Order: sequence, then C-alpha cells, then structure tokens
Amino acid sequence: MSPPTKTSQGPKNSLKILMLHGYTQSGPLFHSKTRALDKALTKALPTYSIHLSYPTGPIHLNPSDFPNYNGPSATEAEGDAEPAYGWWRRKDVPHSSKHGESAIVYTGLQEGFARIAETITQEGPFDGVIGFSQGACAAAMVASLLEPGRRDTFASSPPEKDEPAPEPFPASFISLNQPPLKFALIYSGFIAPGTRHVNFYTPRLKTPTLHFLGALDGVVEEGRSQGLID
Repeated sequence: MSPPTKTSQGPKNSLKILMLHGYTQSGPLFHSKTRALDKALTKALPTYSIHLSYPTGPIHLNPSDFPNYNGPSATEAEGDAEPAYGWWRRKDVPHSSKHGESAIVYTGLQEGFARIAETITQEGPFDGVIGFSQGACAAAMVASLLEPGRRDTFASSPPEKDEPAPEPFPASFISLNQPPLKFALIYSGFIAPGTRHVNFYTPRLKTPTLHFLGALDGVVEEGRSQGLID
C-alpha cells in the first residue's frame, strides 16, 4: 500500500482500485459511467484518498464485433462508431475432444493481461479491483493470478488427452510487484469456460469477492454469472 497522502486536513490513507471496463467499452467511457461511484467512495471513506485507475483493453473492436450486431459492414460503420475495445475476443475452435465439443479460446488474452500488468506497474500497487461484464471476468482472473501458489497450479497442470492445452500463466505477471488483492467487486461477471481456463478457478479463489448479478442483463445471463460464484 502506498504511503499516506498528505492534505491540508492531515494525512489520509491511499485506496487504489483497478477499474476494468466491459466488452465494447474503454477506460474513459467506464470512467464516465462510474463517476457516481468515485463520489460515493469519497463520501463513505473520508479518511482515505481514493484513486481509481481506468486502463483500456488492447483489442480494438469493429462495430461488427458487438453482440447482436445487424448493421452495415465494419468499414461503413467505423466512421460513426465510438472507439470500442476488449480484453480479448472469444473464438470457438473445433477439436477432437472426448466430449465432442468445440474449444473456447480467448484470443488476445495474454495481451489483455499485459495491459493490466502495465497499469499495475505504472499506477499500482492496487488494493482491489472492480470489473464489469468482460472486465468482471478479467477481474476474477487477475485476483486469481495474484494469489499465492497460483503459478504453481498452472505449472503442475499438463493438458489432458484430446483436450486443448491450458492457458499459460501470463509472463507479464511473473515478476509483478503486486501483492494479493484485498477485494474484488464483480458486476455481471462470468466464468471463462472450458478446460483451457480451469487453472484460474481451481483451487477456488481466496480473494474476498462481492458479486452483483444483472437479472435483466441481455448480454450476460444470470446463469453465467452464477457459474463464477459457484
């Protein structure tokens, strides 16, 4: 934790929170949507100096990447669209598994972790993380990666026969100067599916986590969020 920040009213403890936006959003857009949270935290915690950091995912998205997109081609729509980003793209890859199912691969996931690690290095260390939708899924994985022993879990988990290789432990997190997070707030989160991502969740996360489920969420169904909780 950073040294106390001195103000005219005396020293204050610093509370740093990493803010991870959802799919098709950006750091600045997430910031604009959570200004009320910043004010609420400042009011509720008067003895703390609140610092919220809003990185932007590295994956630039086209309008055609948006869920349920039915508009013009990406080239035609690009000029009118707000800049949109993600932490990764989902891709279904056919393979010969014992279950006869496609493998779900998050392309660009390592780049997403590298961007988060860069933010931690430049603006951290952080006390906690708040994520929304895809950012909530990322927040849970980041909390997992920072827990003691998680790297050993990745190292001791060889691929199963006829199953896709597990996602490797991010190289960007190996020497990261960041202790385990004190909390994670998950808004409309979901579990990264398939055996490829199992090491993020087994063993179970120990980081104190508060989940918010969107019963009327049209993108992340409540059942997907419940899977992360369970």
